[in-house]
Amino acid sequence: MSKDYSTYFVKPSLRDARKRKRDDTPTLDFNDYMNIEGIGKNKTYTIETYGCQGNVADSEKIAGILEALEFTRSATLDDADLILLNTCAVRANAENRVFGELGRLKQYKNNNPDLILGVCGCMPQEEHVVNKILAKYHYVDLVFGTHNIHRLPTYLETVLLSKERVIEVFSEEGSIVENMPKLRDNAKKAWVNIMYGCDEFCTYCIVPYTRGKERSRSPEHILAEVDELIAQGYHEITLLGQNVNSYGNDFTDRTYRFKDLLADLHTKPITRVRFTTSHPKDFDTETIAILARGGNLMPYIHLPVQSGNDRVLKRMNRKYTRQEYLELVAEIHRQIPGVSLTTDIIVGFPGETDEQFEDTLSLVERCNFEGAFTFIYSKREGTPAAQYDDDVPIAVKKARLQRLNTLVNAGYKRGNKRFEGHTVKVLVDGTSKNDDTVLAGYSEHNKLVNFTGPADLIGHIVTVKITEAKTWYLWGEYHG
Repeated sequence: MSKDYSTYFVKPSLRDARKRKRDDTPTLDFNDYMNIEGIGKNKTYTIETYGCQGNVADSEKIAGILEALEFTRSATLDDADLILLNTCAVRANAENRVFGELGRLKQYKNNNPDLILGVCGCMPQEEHVVNKILAKYHYVDLVFGTHNIHRLPTYLETVLLSKERVIEVFSEEGSIVENMPKLRDNAKKAWVNIMYGCDEFCTYCIVPYTRGKERSRSPEHILAEVDELIAQGYHEITLLGQNVNSYGNDFTDRTYRFKDLLADLHTKPITRVRFTTSHPKDFDTETIAILARGGNLMPYIHLPVQSGNDRVLKRMNRKYTRQEYLELVAEIHRQIPGVSLTTDIIVGFPGETDEQFEDTLSLVERCNFEGAFTFIYSKREGTPAAQYDDDVPIAVKKARLQRLNTLVNAGYKRGNKRFEGHTVKVLVDGTSKNDDTVLAGYSEHNKLVNFTGPADLIGHIVTVKITEAKTWYLWGEYHG
């Protein structure tokens, strides 16, 4: 095929993505990039989102841009003029799903040559992904990464009007772009980015390379966004960052950290404030003390531990010990009685022995987690751990995961059982996935609650008495 793609042909560089500088992060205004209007008139779009909450928030921004360009959301893939896959690179199976979907979407391109097919998000930030797309998926029209969502109007202008392919992925530390339009998926619960990027460099993780350096939004912009959400009638916000506890560490003109942001939000008339994700090494006692004030600061913390063994933690570059993590958990429980604590755990990390895995099981028992995301180690090209000898047989990894999940599931059930006979406040999201006659929402402790009640409760916070605790959810009775 021709190599003359267009003026927009920039491939990612892992070497450049590793760089970190202390320079201040530039703040850009999206309105400076919204130089075309109406280009999407009479055209439809659909976005398929893979991965974490950060990707979901990015898809809301992409949808907001497209709607501002006068695209309308398509009900089906068959009717779409633009299909974007917003991708995740955390694990190999996530990438495999995307490549499988690209193969399936070829038929839509064959049926409609004018269809624009694009790939964005974390996967394009990896060199091998872009090379594979160039070699095997010639029908992909648009590829961009995590740093240049704001340039989407210009990319679409090139693809639509010039009929040129656009491949542009920046391997840079990243900017902050304010005033991005958003089409939020929920009318009462909102994601609020407080920072971008990651400087932790856990040896198994590709995120520091796909998301760039840690860069914090100014508190003025964050608080203004929250004020706007309050005015629009939102009940709940979730603060987003790869490591929210390091928020503000990059500021050079002020001393304002995550605990200060929580303290300011505590005074706001928003009913619920949540955050994700926390890193244990930066979770200080001052932050715990502010969370202990309660009110709109929810009694739920997700605190990834990854392993319960010091040697494995060191090889993971997690920067804390087993004992330090246990002391942090103890302090959280001391200051916030009744808090619900969940975590992330990887099994089968290179070199993990049976004894080291037993340390993880014992830590899970001691911490009383009420849930966990558990994973078998997945090698990611470009990370330090990819060079380690992956010497744990897959059968052993699966057996360890099964043992861990048995323990974790008991924690789920135990954490739910403590609410039997009690009333909880539930923000009603909608109907149950399995039964349209049942309403579903989440409690302050982030427990899924199912109950029967009128449909007009959707979007409201209501009181529900819990009558039965299941492993994965609570069943209750609505008390109007």
